[in-house]
Order: sequence, then C-alpha cells, then structure tokens
Amino acid sequence: MAKPTVALVYQAVQALYHDPDPAGKERASVWLGELQRSMYAWEMADQLLQLKQDVESCYFAAQTMKMKIQTSFYELPPETHIALRDSLLSHIQSLKDLSPIIVTQLALAIADLALQMASWKGCVHTLIEKYSNDVSSMTFLIEILTVLPEEVHSRSLRIGANRRTEIIEDLAYYSSTVVTLLGSCVEKTGSDEKMLIKVFRCLGSWFNLGVLDSNFMANNQLLMVLFQVLQRDETSTNLHEAASDCVCSALYAIENVDAHMPLALQLFQGVLTLETAYHMAVAREDLDKVLNYCRIFTELCETFLETTVRSPGQGMGDLRTLELLLICAGHPQYEVVEISFNFWYRLGEHLYKTNDPALHGIFRPYIQRLLHGLARHCQLDPDHEGIPEDTDDFGEFRMRVSDLVKDVIFLVGSMECFSQLYSTLKEGNPPWEVTEAVLFIMAAIAKSVDPENNPTLTEVLEQVVLLPETVHIAVRYTSIELVGEMSEVVDRNPRFLDPVLNYLMKGLREKPLASVAAKAIHNICSVCRDHMAQHFQGLLDIARALDSFALSTEAAVGLLKGTALVLARLPLDKIAECLSDLCAVQVMALKKLLSQNPSNGKAADPTVWLDRLAVIFRHTNPIVENGQTHPCQKVIQEIWPVLSETLNTHQADNRIVERCCRCLRFAVRCVGKGSASLLQPLVTQMVSVYQVYPHSCFLYLGSILVDEYGMEEGCRQGLLDMLQALCMPTFQLLEQPNGLRNHPDTVDDLFRLATRFVQRSPVTLLSSGIIVHIIQCAIAATTLDHRDANCSVMKFVRDLIHTGVSNDHEDDFEVRKQLIGQAMEQHGQQLVTQLMHTCCFCLPPYTLPDVAEVLWEIMVFDRPTFCRWLENALKGLPKETSGGAVTVTHKQLTDFHKQVTSAEECKQVCWAIREFTRLFR
Repeated sequence: MAKPTVALVYQAVQALYHDPDPAGKERASVWLGELQRSMYAWEMADQLLQLKQDVESCYFAAQTMKMKIQTSFYELPPETHIALRDSLLSHIQSLKDLSPIIVTQLALAIADLALQMASWKGCVHTLIEKYSNDVSSMTFLIEILTVLPEEVHSRSLRIGANRRTEIIEDLAYYSSTVVTLLGSCVEKTGSDEKMLIKVFRCLGSWFNLGVLDSNFMANNQLLMVLFQVLQRDETSTNLHEAASDCVCSALYAIENVDAHMPLALQLFQGVLTLETAYHMAVAREDLDKVLNYCRIFTELCETFLETTVRSPGQGMGDLRTLELLLICAGHPQYEVVEISFNFWYRLGEHLYKTNDPALHGIFRPYIQRLLHGLARHCQLDPDHEGIPEDTDDFGEFRMRVSDLVKDVIFLVGSMECFSQLYSTLKEGNPPWEVTEAVLFIMAAIAKSVDPENNPTLTEVLEQVVLLPETVHIAVRYTSIELVGEMSEVVDRNPRFLDPVLNYLMKGLREKPLASVAAKAIHNICSVCRDHMAQHFQGLLDIARALDSFALSTEAAVGLLKGTALVLARLPLDKIAECLSDLCAVQVMALKKLLSQNPSNGKAADPTVWLDRLAVIFRHTNPIVENGQTHPCQKVIQEIWPVLSETLNTHQADNRIVERCCRCLRFAVRCVGKGSASLLQPLVTQMVSVYQVYPHSCFLYLGSILVDEYGMEEGCRQGLLDMLQALCMPTFQLLEQPNGLRNHPDTVDDLFRLATRFVQRSPVTLLSSGIIVHIIQCAIAATTLDHRDANCSVMKFVRDLIHTGVSNDHEDDFEVRKQLIGQAMEQHGQQLVTQLMHTCCFCLPPYTLPDVAEVLWEIMVFDRPTFCRWLENALKGLPKETSGGAVTVTHKQLTDFHKQVTSAEECKQVCWAIREFTRLFR
C-alpha cells in the first residue's frame, strides 16, 4: 500500500465506527487491517495519538501501537527505541482522562516495549521515580504496573527464557517498592473505591507472577486492608470482586506452603475470619458476593490440600477449611457448590493414591455430607414437566455431579452408598423429585458396585422394572438410565433379561423416553451379547422399524450398534442372511434416494443411511477361522454398487463423500482381505473423483487399503499407482499460497497414507520416483502448527528413517538401509535445519516429543553425520532479539549440541529440546 495521509486514516476509522452501510464498514475494516500490517502504521498511530481528535481514533491508534510492538517490533531500528518509549509515555500522560480502555492499550504497549527493549534497564524504578509524586498520573502508572507482570508470560511476545529470567529477577528486585507505592496510594486516597480496585488488581498481578517476598507481605498493611474490605457488609460488588481476585491470586502464589510460611499463616487465618461475612451475604441474597467467598474458600482448600492430607486437623491442616466448603454446598443455588468441584476431585485423587484406611476414615464423613448435598442439588423443581434436560446449564451441572460422584465414591464405599440410597426410597415415600434425584445418583455409581451375588442389586432391578406408568415421566426416564447402567447385573442374572427388555420396549414406544430406552438397550446388547442372541429377531424387528420410534440420530445409531454386536455372536451360517436383513432397510432407502429426481437440482441427503450402514459394518466382527469365507463378504459385494452410485451422485459434497468413505472404510475393515474384488473398482473411482474434487477422505481411505493389502505382492504396484495418482492433485493443492495452512486435513491424510506405505511395503515406496516429492512436502509441512497434521508428518518421517534402522531380519533390510541412506544424503541437512527452526519458532511445546523422536531416529541411523548437521543448523539460529537482548549464548548452544548428540535414549533428546526452545519463546 502507498503511504496514506493521517486525514485518510481518520476518515477510515470514522467509517469503521459510524458508516450506516455495512459494506462501507467492511471496506474500512479491511483497509485498516492492511495499514496495521504495513510499516506506515507506526507513524500514523503516533500522529493520531498526538491529534487527540476523539475516543475512536485514539483507541484505534493505541491498539495499533500495542499490536505493532507485540508482533512487528523487529521492523524498528534499535536507535528509534528510546524515542518510541518517550513518545508512548507522553501519549499516555496526555490521554489519561480520555478513556480507560485507551490507557489500558497504551499501558500494554509500554509494558511490551519494556520487556523487549534490553537497553531500558530498571523500567519499574524509572516509572515510579518519574510519576509517583503526581497524583493525577497515578491511574496510568498503576495500570502500567498491573499489565507489566501479566505480559511477562504473554504468548504473543517471544522474548525467550534468558530475557524472561532477567526481567523476572528485575521485577522481584523492585517488587517491594511497588507494594510500598500501592500502600501509600491507599493511605492518600483512602476510600476512593476506583483507586482501591486498581490497587487490588495491581497487587494480584504481582502475586500471580510469584515475585513478592512473602515475609515482607505477611506484615503488610495491604493484606489487612484486603480482609477488611471483604469483611465489610457495605463493600460494593466491583470492589468485592477485585479484593476476592487478589486474595485468590495470593493463595495461588503460596501453593508451595512450606516456602511461604509467614504469609501462608496470615492468609489462612484471614480467610477463616470470612465465614460470618459469607452468612451475611447469604442473608442479603447477594449471590455475587456468595460466589466470591466460595471461590476464596475453594482456593484456600486447594492451596492447603497437601497440608490437610498430611496432617489433618493440625495447624494449617485444620479441617475447618472443609467445613467452609460444605457450608457453601448447603447454599440453595447449585452454581455455588459447583465452584468447589475441582478441589473435591483433587482431594479424592490424593486420598486414592495414599490408600491409607485410617486417613480415609477421617475424610469419609465430609464426603458423605458432600454426596448428601449433591443429591439435594440434583433435584428437579417439583413443578417441572417432562423429562430432565441434558443440554441446559442444570443438565450439565448434573453431569458434572455424576462424574464427581464416580470419582469420590471409593471413600464412602459404592455398595454402602447404593444401599443407603435405595433404603430411602424403600422405607420412605418421598416426593417424585427426591425419588428421581436418588435414582440419578444410584445410576452414577451402579457400575462401581460389584455385581456378583448381590441381592440388593437384583432387588433394585426387580423393583425398577415394576414401576407403574403413572409415576412422573422424569422418574421413568432416570429409572431407564439406571437399568442401562445395571447391564452387568442382567448379564449375571439372565432371568431378568425378559422383564428388563419388556420394560425398555415400553419406553421405546413413548416419544420422550425413546432415546434413553434405546441407549439402555444398546448397553444391554454390549454387555449381554451371548444372552441376547436368542432375542436377535426382536432386535431385527426394531431395526427394521427404526424410524417409527422418536429417536435421536445418536440413539438410532446406538441401537444398530447393539444389534450388530449381538449379530456377530450368531452361528456363522446365520450371519450373512441376518446381516443382509439388517442392511436391507438402509440399502432400500439409498436406492430410493438415487431414483428420485433431485428437487431444486439438489439430491436428497443420504448421510443418515450411510452412518447406519457404517455402524453395522463397524461392529459386526464375528470370529472367522483361517480358510473360512467371511460371512459378511457376500453382503458387502451386493451393497457396493449402491455405495458407488451414491458416491458418484454426491461427489461435489465433501460432507457426504466423507460419510461414504467412512462407510467403505468399515466395510473393508469388516471383511479384510475378503474385499479384494472391490479393490480395482473402488481405487479407480476414488482416483477419478479425486482429480476433480480433492476430498482428503479419499487419502484416508487409501491408507486403509494399503494397510489391508500392502503386504500382498500382487497388490503393491496397483497401490503405488493409486498413491502417485492421488499425490499429483494433492501437491497442486498444497503448493498454492498458504496451501499447507489452509488444508491441514489433506496434510494429515496424505501422510497417514504415506506412513501406511512405509509400514506395509517400504521398498516399493522408497524405490519409486514419488518419494522425493513426498519427503520435500514433509519437510515443508513440519512447520504446520496443527495438532493432527503435524503429528502425521512427524510420524511419517520417523517411521521412514526407522525402516533403515530396525533390522527385523526381513530379507529386504539391506536394501531398505541403502535406500534410506540415499534419501538422507539428499535431504538430511535440510530436514535437521528445518526441524530446529520449526521447534524454536513455529510449533507449540506439546509437539516437541514428536520432533525429538525424528531427531533421535536420524541420530541412530548415522550419529557422526547427524552431529555435523545439527551443528550447522544451530549456527543458523539468531543469537539476539530485535530489542538487543541475548537469545542464546555460545555456551547454551554447545551444551545443547552435546546433550543431544550424547543422548542414550530418546527422552533425553526431548528434555534437551524442551529446555532449549524456551530460549526462543
């Protein structure tokens, strides 16, 4: 873009905010985005801030400054850094009263500059010295001091570990000066609520960075002020929230309690004084404050968790902390107790690991009271109509309760708890909403109760299937869920199978209960496969009439899965006929869709039927002895023409083609080598459609075919031809600008296919002309920051090199070794250089183990050459940042080289890379 005038930029900002025409707004947005990416943005933003015309233009300019400093700081020559700093400080001073959001953006810009500008030493000291005596500058000074610690670990600033360590030491050195400044600020402004909020936010930010001296803080006046604010009934909502956030940050900062004893004690005692204030907030029905207190109590319990488990009831292991959480669990709003869930999970986990019965005994009563409270919170409203909702907030809360109960039930004993719950139903006559909640909790723990010879379980099952149809529909719904969870009991006591199936069939016929009943039948089929074989005809009848029941898509597919699991247990001679019957409904539906004239030029959607066929093929896995013909082979051959025609009809629609491929994948997996007759027509069709519509699922399907047939001598050339035919359009797609980034699924599936080839027929691939292009594509794709795609690329490269390393006593090992040697000679240096660059600048830390595995394989293949390649790669890395800070010292480079090249196992390479790449993050 050509250099614009300030007037033009101002006009564009006005259009962005005020143009009545959306197209005008959009044009302005695109143009301003382009400006922000250009070199002119620095000067334009600076001039707009000087002009101070209105809030919008100043906000745009301040945000641009922040963005440029974060992402494009390298554009500025070092001699301009001081001028930029001085200009930003003068802008923030002159704009401090215009709008707080502008002050925040400029404060972020100043903080990000300070972190990157190595020549600005002791920035905290400079700022405090310059502005602390002027009350009017206090607001922006505190804002800068708040965002500075927050930005230290910002993802968008790649300042590197060396610079970060230097900054953290610097901030730690000046931290007590900052706290003293905040203290004097509170003394001067006293009850100014806005200033107090700013002070608490700033203090919290320094706690979060973990640099405050705990001895200094333990006796600090600010701590007293914090707890006074939280104890006062008249504290406003905003101030209360800021104070709560700050206490939570402080508690989080002292997680390693033993290293922060004096501060830990002050916080511990301070939080225990808030119980009265909590009760006051409950009495005033002030839910915001109640939630804040519960956050603080939970954070207290999380911080002192280890102390509590180590020395329960003593010192800071005082069990009053758990009492506070149980008081919160008694609050009528379920959102309050939900805050504490993570703590209860962690407590359960700790106690499970220690496995000390005496210790469990101490905590058992607390867990019992918690479970009691949770059961009460799970109750629906007495005037609730219909079934329980799964998807609203309350439904999600109940699911989380169910998960939590499963995790802590071992402390109370599943059987004991199950029996107690049942006896409340048996002995009392509770209202329907209590019954439903009890059944809900019973369903959560049913699977963890031992089903062997258990009279309580069988009695529960007996009673539940006798529930009359007159009870509230929500009770019937949850009772059906419970029956589904008790399928193990049915399997051990087959006499219940008929009454249970009758009960579930009643549910299946009622619209609101149909899906939950289908899910329960699916569970019974999965667990009681052998007993269910005699009921196969009944399942087949349901499957034929599937759409006469009001089922969700998921429930319908689940029912077919259950049916297929039972089908696989029938005698082999029965399977083909029954499978044909089971598929017939879906095949007829597909044929009908194909014969219809497309309405408005668009053919009807076949995905429902394709998904149903896929689930049938996926789960019909009978045990077939060697030499026997697979009973499903004939059925799949008969169905192929319909699938083929469906694929042709919808070849332009990625979603439908994906479902077709998924269906074919499970068909091929179902019969394995028995699908040989489909190979030729299937590959021909895949390749011809892929030339026009390169859907990545064809590559995936190709990888399945290679997996099944790649070991067959007669199929290898055909499969290689398929690979080459699929690669051409793929490379064209990926070579477009941003091709790799825009098509991660194609990258993922291409390298799955290539990896399967390496695993099944390495010599075929390595001797072909296509391998050079695949390796080149892999090297380019290592930079792709996409979890699945990157994982596939790394696995391909790793497995490829490994074929030349692992002497598995196959005849072709020497050939493989030689071919890999040639490939490495050609691409090795480029690969190692790219991998080092990639893991320092492109990839997130979770991908590093994959990179380490590739480097390890290269090293195992040829250590001396690898040492040289790595040295060259390291020489090419930048040694300092654009702000003049040292990124990596010579010693760090040589240490890393030595750690990697002398590693005895792969995980040592991984640790070395993890540490080394921190220098560039």
